Amino acid sequence: MKNSEINFKINLDEKNLPKTIEWDASDKEGEGVEQTKSISLNVWDNQNHSTLRIDLWTEDMSVVEMKRFYIDILGGMAQTILNSTGDEFMSEEIKELCDRLVQHVNEENKSSK
Repeated sequence: MKNSEINFKINLDEKNLPKTIEWDASDKEGEGVEQTKSISLNVWDNQNHSTLRIDLWTEDMSVVEMKRFYIDILGGMAQTILNSTGDEFMSEEIKELCDRLVQHVNEENKSSK
């Protein structure tokens, strides 16, 4: 049996807000620690039948980047729900939501220029 690790190092400012986020994983392409602007970690709590969430981002992550990050997360969820359950309806509904959100963000960006 193989073990795999994912590690996060969060450097906090004086207000305990993330200043930098670094990560490494034993199975990732490339070697060494990498920096990122945001992480979103979801864990299923079997005992309480609920989802535990950790969402962190640094102050240098723009609003547009944050919106695109969450659209991408939703798109990944659409594929995961299809792969794990075969539920094409749920997968397509999530994909359609992503398409609408991309359109919204693109229109928002056009009007702000």
